[in-house]
Amino acid sequence: MIESNLPALQVILPLIAAPLCVLLRRSSLTWLVAWSASWATAAVSIAILLKVLGSGTISYAFGGWAPPWGIEYRIDPLNAFVLVLVSVVAALIVPYARRSLQAEIRSRQHYLFWTAYQICLTGLLGVTITGDAFNVFVFLEISSLATYILIAYGQDRRALVASYQYLIMGTIGATFIVIGVGLLYLMTGTLNLDDMARRIANMPLYRPELAAMAFLTVGISLKLALFPLHLWLPNAYAYAPSVSTAFLSATATKVAVYLLMRFSYTVFGRSGIFESLPFEEMLIALSLAAMFLASTVAIFQDDVKRMFAYSSIAQIGYMTLGIGLANASGLTGAIVHMFNHAVAKGAIFLLLGCVALRIGQPLMSQLTGLAKRMPLTAAGLVVGGLSLIGIPGTVGFVSKWYLVMAAVEKGWWWLAALVVISSLLAVLYVWRLIEVVYFREPSEKLNEATEAPISMLIPAWLFVFACIYFGLDTSTTVGTAAIAAETLLESLP
Repeated sequence: MIESNLPALQVILPLIAAPLCVLLRRSSLTWLVAWSASWATAAVSIAILLKVLGSGTISYAFGGWAPPWGIEYRIDPLNAFVLVLVSVVAALIVPYARRSLQAEIRSRQHYLFWTAYQICLTGLLGVTITGDAFNVFVFLEISSLATYILIAYGQDRRALVASYQYLIMGTIGATFIVIGVGLLYLMTGTLNLDDMARRIANMPLYRPELAAMAFLTVGISLKLALFPLHLWLPNAYAYAPSVSTAFLSATATKVAVYLLMRFSYTVFGRSGIFESLPFEEMLIALSLAAMFLASTVAIFQDDVKRMFAYSSIAQIGYMTLGIGLANASGLTGAIVHMFNHAVAKGAIFLLLGCVALRIGQPLMSQLTGLAKRMPLTAAGLVVGGLSLIGIPGTVGFVSKWYLVMAAVEKGWWWLAALVVISSLLAVLYVWRLIEVVYFREPSEKLNEATEAPISMLIPAWLFVFACIYFGLDTSTTVGTAAIAAETLLESLP
């Protein structure tokens, strides 16, 4: 009975945990509820992925109404992979968060933070698992509303401004998405994504369909911070609490990237729209702009969280580049880079939270000599930075290798060269951090600093180990990503 209802449990568990946090209120109890719900959700997502890989796509209908008439959760290898990514990251961050929140958020507000955390997790999982276009919009707004709260809890008053900026940009993006969904409903008479794709495949390209794709692409691009629609992200990551930054950087933008894949390939792919519009060329151009410009801006940042926020914009460019290449290697690289970037940025932002626990907002000028006072934290930051560069033996190398292969398969050697050159820009800002941390004397702020508590270091170092392990053993991540890429490409004519 439970096994047949796993898709429903995936969303219900964190959804039930949210009001429980409000009712219990006590910091220790709400943390325990969040811990239990997050780990149970992670276990469910892993079970779903194994079931999908073993027996194929799962269709879960609600209320006894068969799709497309009723609401459907439809899970294939792609969104099963993303479900595992989001839920496991959320589960690993909860143990870390207990000590970090004590330093950054007043204890009487902890229950509100955990409520928002569980609501955000509910929304992200809902967006990923649902097979209904309107539910995509609903779950996206649920996660966004909670995200604004998670960002606003930052100690710096600029967190409120960052949250408000994201609210404005996010609202515009949501409006574009719901207009796109409305136009598709007007054209097809259905909200079920699979049914919608079949109907679009049998229609000539009409203006409403083209307009729907334009609205959806722009709206989703705002959510995933694709250049030049990225302006909300640097401040949001820089001034949010450390836990929020780590969670959102590893999950929220990845779900939006998944959504772009889902609509671009599954919904519009069968209509031949890729052959009729310069969609691939546009996406590749914007991706390259993100990879080069955001990395260049990151080099000159003094605030380390802000530096890695701009790095995230560049790394999103690699994911969208793989989508634009539209071949098996490119999509495999894009999907696996969602995972690889999540573990690398999860490690970096959790470790920066360890630094923030000791000295406050981590500025480059205050991190001098960090390795002498917090050697484990410094070593982890280096591994995460090397993963962003794409050094062999780390996860970043794997995804960039597939992107280079995808470009070469198309005969675009110039693009393969640009992927390599853009990675060299990451060398500059990562080396800048290494030089400050390892080759200078400790700053005054670090004179009395010691390593963060073990309850924070263990979750952070689990992400660090993942950067190395999945860089050496790619069978699980690349294998699943390759299956997911094949599923997407089957949608193309």
